[in-house]
Amino acid sequence: VQLQASGGGLVQAGGSLKLACEYSELPFSSYIIGWFRQAPGKERAFLAAIRWGGSSTYYADSVKGRFTISRDNAKHSVYLQMNSLKPEDTAAYYCAAGPRLSSLTDDYNYWGQGTLVTVSS
Repeated sequence: VQLQASGGGLVQAGGSLKLACEYSELPFSSYIIGWFRQAPGKERAFLAAIRWGGSSTYYADSVKGRFTISRDNAKHSVYLQMNSLKPEDTAAYYCAAGPRLSSLTDDYNYWGQGTLVTVSS
């Protein structure tokens, strides 16, 4: 399984960005794709997750209402729409795949490289 995150960049506070995660074939239709981020000096934090073969979604409280996860199975892609961005959203953003809907990094066994998001004030 390979994942490729893209779409990061520099944006002003209050702006929006849409990240994309393109993945290769997943082991099972029940597999989960999740988004995480890691700011300098901080641990990797869960943001959102979606089931590849269904519609279940799961959000961290810190981004609920601002971030939206979606998928396009035909394009083997999962997206993270990020609105009302704040300087504290600055981080490297990662997508990952795992067998269960979870906020724990240990529950994801495939990871893509990060894409950097910088929000200026």
